[in-house]
Amino acid sequence: MSEIIIIDSGQLSLSLRLPDLGMPEILSFGAEPVEPDSLFAIERSSRVNGMDVAVPSSVLLPTGGMGFFGWPAIAGHRGGRDFVAQFGGWTVSRDGNRTVLTGIDAVANLSLAITLTAHTSGLISMATKLTNRGDTDYQLDRCMAGTFLAPAGDLQVMSFTGIWGREFQTRRELLGNGTWIQENRRGRTSHDRFPMLFIESETQIFGVTLGFSGNHQMVIDRTDDGRRLVHLGELFEPGEMTLAPGESYESPLAYAGADTEDFHAFVREELTTWPGGQMSPRPVTLNTWEGNYFDHQMDSLKAQATAAAELGIERFVLDDGWFGKRDNDTTSLGDWDIDARKYPDGLKPLVDHVTGLGMQFGIWFEPEMVNPVSELYKAHPDWALTVEGRPILESRTQLVLDLTRPEVSDYLFSKIDAVLSNHAVSYIKWDMNRDLTHAAGRDGKAKTAAQTRAVYALMDRVRAAHPNVEIESCASGGGRIDYGALKRTHRVWTSDCTDALERLEIQRGASVFVPPEILGSHISASPNHQTGRRHTLAFRALVALAYHLGVELNPLELAEEERAELKVYIETYKRLRDLFHAPGASFRMEPLDGRYVWGAASAEKIVVIVAQGPQMVGEQPAPLRLPDEITQFGGQWRIKTVLPAEPQFIRISEGQKALLSGGVSFALSSAGLAGLPLPMLMPESALLLELESIKGGKTHG
Repeated sequence: MSEIIIIDSGQLSLSLRLPDLGMPEILSFGAEPVEPDSLFAIERSSRVNGMDVAVPSSVLLPTGGMGFFGWPAIAGHRGGRDFVAQFGGWTVSRDGNRTVLTGIDAVANLSLAITLTAHTSGLISMATKLTNRGDTDYQLDRCMAGTFLAPAGDLQVMSFTGIWGREFQTRRELLGNGTWIQENRRGRTSHDRFPMLFIESETQIFGVTLGFSGNHQMVIDRTDDGRRLVHLGELFEPGEMTLAPGESYESPLAYAGADTEDFHAFVREELTTWPGGQMSPRPVTLNTWEGNYFDHQMDSLKAQATAAAELGIERFVLDDGWFGKRDNDTTSLGDWDIDARKYPDGLKPLVDHVTGLGMQFGIWFEPEMVNPVSELYKAHPDWALTVEGRPILESRTQLVLDLTRPEVSDYLFSKIDAVLSNHAVSYIKWDMNRDLTHAAGRDGKAKTAAQTRAVYALMDRVRAAHPNVEIESCASGGGRIDYGALKRTHRVWTSDCTDALERLEIQRGASVFVPPEILGSHISASPNHQTGRRHTLAFRALVALAYHLGVELNPLELAEEERAELKVYIETYKRLRDLFHAPGASFRMEPLDGRYVWGAASAEKIVVIVAQGPQMVGEQPAPLRLPDEITQFGGQWRIKTVLPAEPQFIRISEGQKALLSGGVSFALSSAGLAGLPLPMLMPESALLLELESIKGGKTHG
């Protein structure tokens, strides 16, 4: 019988059969591994008018030809020849939770290594390495990172789309008989085609994501017996991946997980590496962008820092506008020298003022970009990625620097290093504000794949030189949120839109794959700078509170009453952030009639945030039934704290008043079965409920 390989993470199990010739066959993918059995040695009969020998279709990374008629996960050729690949002679190498399967195609002179890892968080990851063992170039057109198997029958896909300012919009669709394909060619993760999916059938639910920030493909192909193969991998531009003799292509990592909790655990336990080896409590951050834009005045910035410290803010981030002659967004990207007009004594007086107040200092960079109006572009116009003879297409009056050239990467590192080495900087906001198009190097060949890896290399170099500096990934907001970027950063800017109503859906979607402490969420001014909407400070604060809280306004412009109220919410965040950001504590509920519910829970404390987005249609809101992961704590509970003190209810009964004031204790099991009968909130308002466990109490009221 052929050898059976089992990759088991405790939450997911992938069982494979290694044939003498052909790709590893997927025997099962789900909660339980298979047991070796003679059933697995029985070959399937071929279809009528098919090949005389049946060719398995549920395999890892199927190659085209040789009787497989589905979507090939690996494709290429050698000058038009060797367009068929067939690997065999599989060998197995194991090292702890890591398994490497290596196969050879002696005809096409290729070798393939598939690395499968069972992670302690419950995820399974997969990556491929294809090597050209011939003596001529091999044109690799496609090489997926991984393949996962979904069952036959009705299958629903949850994906994410959006635009700038409306990222992570959830979409669900029922698959038909054809092939489902999502392709991204923007050169960055994108706002509209995130490489993240959840697959749901009657018998199984699992999620998949690709840890890569460049172009990608996600393909769901139907097999001949009705099952589906889910492929994830990089998308190459034409001719982009040509392997010289002896060269290899190494794919990004593809991940599969049983649920959101396992993806969160993976980010926390394995993907993110923190200064000092452990995440510190996520500091309340003031970002200067919406409060100042390009108007940097030293006296005002110092005063804002002083006001921020008085509010309890712990990190001050100086955004765009401190370098070159950056008075607007048309100039100076690439000129990473401190603007002597705005900072005649350099940045040190501001940095020293901020750190002297007990706050961390952070600073904004956009290293990958250059403005045509800049000293750098004037000196090195050839450093930009363009195609000779084609129009130079700007976006936000920006071009993209070719980081694959060592002199460009060295220049950028030297500029970033100079700022970090000479100032007490704890944090970089690393921005990237345009898509890539016809991105070619001096040889005229596509560079998107190489550019993505060069960005990673520069980030890695900065982190190695300054291991105590945290990095935030920002790309026009949420345009570069993926596990490739998160491997090198500590926070993502979830969206450039700080409107609390828009953030309800954005943050709900992003939370499926990213834990809340990684998602930056800021309290901004009213009216909102992106939408013009006006919201109460309570609504703006409560929508942001469970994530990595920040403030995006000029604190000097707040009225005294607003300052006092904002201080309450900052103090509340500090008191509750250990719970909000504790492993396994956070929860989200599906929106119901415009009502969004999320929070965190432990055996001692439960925090529930309820936000009413659009107008409710029902005459009364349904009782809030707490999910099983909360009610399993059991016991008697009561509501201890309500924020704001006077929520914006449309109507409220005497019994509801008693419940909210803590006058009614209840069994937590009842809150799951019958639910909490909360009053109807006004549209675009919210409340926070802090529940405490009662020892030995009795139900009354």
